[in-house]
Amino acid sequence: MRLTHLFFLLIFFVFSNCKEQNSYLTKIEGKHIVITDSLTKNKEVEDFIKPFREHINNDLDSILAYSPKICSKSDGELNTAIGNFMADAVYSESNPIFKSRTGNNIDMVLLNHGGIRAVLPKGNITKRQAYEIMPFENNVVVVALKGKQIDALLNYLKNKKKAHPISQLKLTLDQSYNIKEATIKGKLIKKDKTYYVATSDYLYGGNDGMYFFKPNDGLYVLDYKIRNAIIDKFNKLDTINPMIDDRFIQIK
Repeated sequence: MRLTHLFFLLIFFVFSNCKEQNSYLTKIEGKHIVITDSLTKNKEVEDFIKPFREHINNDLDSILAYSPKICSKSDGELNTAIGNFMADAVYSESNPIFKSRTGNNIDMVLLNHGGIRAVLPKGNITKRQAYEIMPFENNVVVVALKGKQIDALLNYLKNKKKAHPISQLKLTLDQSYNIKEATIKGKLIKKDKTYYVATSDYLYGGNDGMYFFKPNDGLYVLDYKIRNAIIDKFNKLDTINPMIDDRFIQIK
């Protein structure tokens, strides 16, 4: 018998004697490991992390300003002291950046009530408080909107009846929540004029139902976080005293 014939006979013999075997998963076992303070710490890892943790805590606990009172986002009906402070901080700190890049000024600021995540406490204000008030990595963007699109923004505010933080915009509603008067920087809004509205990239994406930012006449990304604007504003002030005012009110 030739060698090739022997080889094929061997292969046939091997496969003809193999039986198909099926594997089935019959049982899964797991163990619940509870992570508590009783777990032994790894000293080598702790020693490595310690200087970084101390540096971060020292930075976060550094005193930036002083607040004589507690300010909460629930303090006002259509505008709040803490919301006014945040919107004004975004305006004052972002406008120089925008002007240096475009030659234009920001006309108004719109943020969202839900973005305020903590109260402004009474006493020393630290960087940690800024992170608690604005824990998100939202950046300031400036959107170029025509006056007729500003109308959609105003209608959004009057329909929501919520203290969304605004700056440089003054909106007055009548008893039926109809718009009685609206001005930007003290002037009536012109339909054909382009207004530069500072907001967050989160809201520009249509979140909180703010769909009026698109389409637009231009978008400018400042690469500047809202939280950093708040921190920079804290740094410039010795004592902060935000107030509820008449920027968004209803005449009753």
